[in-house]
Amino acid sequence: MHQADAGPGIFGREIRAAGWGLDSWLPSTQPEPPPADDFDAVLTFGGAMHPDQEDMHPWLATEKALLARLLDRGTPLLAVCLGSELLSEAAGARPRPAREPEIGWAEVEVADEAATDPVIGPLRPRFTAFQWHSYEVPLPPGAVALAQSLVCLQAYRIGECAWGIQPHAEVRLVDAERWIDDYRSDPDAVRIGLDPERLRGETHERIGAWNQLGFELCGRFLDTARAL
Repeated sequence: MHQADAGPGIFGREIRAAGWGLDSWLPSTQPEPPPADDFDAVLTFGGAMHPDQEDMHPWLATEKALLARLLDRGTPLLAVCLGSELLSEAAGARPRPAREPEIGWAEVEVADEAATDPVIGPLRPRFTAFQWHSYEVPLPPGAVALAQSLVCLQAYRIGECAWGIQPHAEVRLVDAERWIDDYRSDPDAVRIGLDPERLRGETHERIGAWNQLGFELCGRFLDTARAL
């Protein structure tokens, strides 16, 4: 996790309910990553920083190297938003600013190629997702595109055990409220004229169904990880 209000969220409950242990690493305060061989699965989450800001956040390079090792080892991975951007770079892509930020609720189309994907496939043909990002992920070499919005790639799979998703399927209402309250700290949110009260109202309406989707998505990832 990269900041206190962007951690496992509802995924944490699903992980524990499924009988897994859950350890956390906050690289900004814990420079040494945990031993990669000790984990049966790894999830990496969002943050206000961008993947190319290693000058401001040197630990980004450490995390990218860790993700590359985990990919090589075949460790099951689920990466969300910033985590997805870092995973894509570890796999050989280069995240970049999107043509426009996606902040709020947006439609996501699930690709035909996702039909047999165990994690994203059940979301076909489309779903409405909570987004908060300004960067996009080009498809890593050899990866499979699984979902797309009008702006950018939303989900991909690397090999048979690593997934990147751009939407915040893990977000709790309490964390979404904090992000909305603090939206002025995001220059892109200010630039596009984000209406915080409109977003807050829509979030209250949609968060229940969105959290159910998140529980199920995380559960499918855990089932897949256990089977690998």
